[in-house]
This record gives sequence, structure tokens and C-alpha cells, in this order.
Amino acid sequence: MVDRANEPLDEIRSEVRRLCDKYGNEYWRGLEPSTYPEEFVRELTTQGWLGSLIPEEYGGGGLSLGGASVILEEISASGGNPSACHAQMYVMGTVLRHGSDEQKEKYLPLVANGSKRLQAFGVTEPGAGSNTTAITTKAVRDGDTYRVSGQKIWTSRAEYSDLMVLLARTTPADEGNDRLAGLSVFLIEMRNADGSLIDGLTIKPIETMMNHSTTEVFFDNVVIPADSLIGEEGQGFRHILSGMNAERILIAAECIGDGRFFLERASAYANERVVFDRPIGQNQGVQFPLAKAHIQLEAADLMRWKAADLYDAGESCGVEANMAKLLASEASWAAGNAAVDTHGGFGFAAEYDIERKLRETRLYQVAPINNNLILAFVAQKCLGLPKSY
Repeated sequence: MVDRANEPLDEIRSEVRRLCDKYGNEYWRGLEPSTYPEEFVRELTTQGWLGSLIPEEYGGGGLSLGGASVILEEISASGGNPSACHAQMYVMGTVLRHGSDEQKEKYLPLVANGSKRLQAFGVTEPGAGSNTTAITTKAVRDGDTYRVSGQKIWTSRAEYSDLMVLLARTTPADEGNDRLAGLSVFLIEMRNADGSLIDGLTIKPIETMMNHSTTEVFFDNVVIPADSLIGEEGQGFRHILSGMNAERILIAAECIGDGRFFLERASAYANERVVFDRPIGQNQGVQFPLAKAHIQLEAADLMRWKAADLYDAGESCGVEANMAKLLASEASWAAGNAAVDTHGGFGFAAEYDIERKLRETRLYQVAPINNNLILAFVAQKCLGLPKSY
């Protein structure tokens, strides 16, 4: 396992919280329903937190995934919404593990210093959903370029990104028995020198119940250089698995942070709120849901660290990463519901921020993968049951 003695996790937590305290709940509340937290993301970048997974030789922080996960956890625990920037961390796994030396030398220093943002992960499509093998966006080789046509959906932060990691078909799905073999992954520049989108690329925002800056992205014969290809052609799905596992671990950390926020707020309120001449926290009907949510969060946190340790050691961690995400998303939801019940009517008041955070954390039971698919995956991989999807 990974030795974290050299990673100052407590110092990371305190420094990130110091930054977050400058952007309190009033800041996040003021961004509703759909304003991007530009100032917050810029300062995170300036202080080096968004480049934490980039090796020091490229100007980054050189943290492990576990170390980086506490950054997102602390943003969530402070009342912030790390979804505005988390992709830059989890997408990094695909680039770091499978990108060419030339790609890393060209882009990683620019991402580390904030000159370019790598926030867009183009995988999901309207007709494919969680069935990634069914995607139809295609990249056709044309000399020293590829021509990309198709559509992606739920490509969050594409409006605020300069680079995208894109999964597309380079071989039709009906050719050969291995449907995964036709998928390739690319690191593409989305913008021209003046900041405008490259020819053929269109981005359409999608309004959602929480401030998530998600979009549809359309590719109409978009021309990209052949050296945009990451790793081997036809191995793209396997290349992005490292990014997907990282994503699940980081999302688990965010949910744990959300749960901490809910429980800290609810416990303080339960101690202060007096009804029938006694603090409501004295009532077991208030205590027990909060205590149970705390226990769930502690268990999820253990699985988060187990998954992160395996990932950082370069070992297989798909099962653990998925279990961490499921446990954490369900624990944060339980904590959020308990916080609403504790606050009563004030739990629905915007000024208390419980309802905002509850909307944000609810997403992670269905994204980046539905918890039901995780159950099916665990049933097959761990229990030897027949594949159900």
C-alpha cells in the first residue's frame, strides 16, 4: 500500500479550508441557479490545488490520488461545490498513464499554471448512457488528422474548458467480436487562439436542478491532429478506465465532505434549537438518524482510502472504487435527509444551505454511474453471479 507519511494531509485540509472560507456559503448561494464560480476556480488554480495530481516535473503538486481527494472533500465540507472543477483531477489519470511524452510535455505545464483548463470529459451519449460500448461518435483517420462527428451529453464544464478528453469510435461496433476494440481516446484542443470554439464544435448548456454547468456537445466534421490520440488506437475504453476509477474515488470524497457538512450543521442546530424546554438534540428521534449517517460516512471513508491506496499503488481497484462511490453517495444522502429533518422547515430555506447541498449530493447516486449498475457489477465480479447488463 501507499505510504502517506510524506503527504501533509492535515496541512492540505487546513490550507484548502482557509481558501474556502473566503468563499462562504453566501458566495455559493449567490451563484444559483447556474453561474460558474469563476473566481473560486481561478484561485484554486493559482494556489496549485487543481494541478495537484500533475507531477512536479511538469509544474504540478505531485500528490497521490488519495492526497488530492482531501482537497475536494474539504471543499464540500466547507459548503462549496467542487463539481465546478473536479474533472481536471480525475481526467488526469488517463493523460498521465497513457498520454505520450510529447502530450504531457506540451499540455501538463499549461494545465498546472492555469493557461489551459482540462475540465471536459466527452464520453456519454444520448443513445448510449451507461452502455459506453454503444457510443456512435466517430473519429475517421484522414492523413495526419482525424475527422470527428457525433454528439456527447452530460459533458460538464465544456463551456469553461480549453481541452477535452474525448472517447470516440475509430472502428465500427459491428466489426469483430470485441466491441471495446473499436474505441479510441483523444486529447483535443477545443478552442482557437482567440478563445472561440474550433470549427464544427457546438456546445449547448443543459439546465439542471443544481448548479453543475453541464452541456451537450456536437461534433460536425471536427478536424483534430492525429497526434491528439492518447495511447493506442482501439484501446481507448481501457485507457479511460483509470480515469473512471479515479473519478469514482474523488466523487466518494466529495460525498464524504457533503456528509460532514450536513452533520456539522445539523448537530450544531440540534444543540441550539430548544423546543418544549429542551434542546431537540436530546431527543433520540433526532439523535439516531444523525448517528446512523455518521456511521455510514465513517464506513464509506474507509472504503475511499482502501480504493485510493490501491489506485496509487497501481493495483486493480475497480470494485473498491465503485463500492466507495456507492457507500459515500448513500451516506451523504442519509446525512442530508437527517439534516433536513433536524432543521424542520428551515431545512428548506435557502439561507441555511441544506437544500442546496442536498440537491448537489443527490446527483451522485446516478452519476458518474448509477448505483444500480454498481450493484450489478459487484454481483458479477465479487459473487460470481451472471452478468445482468
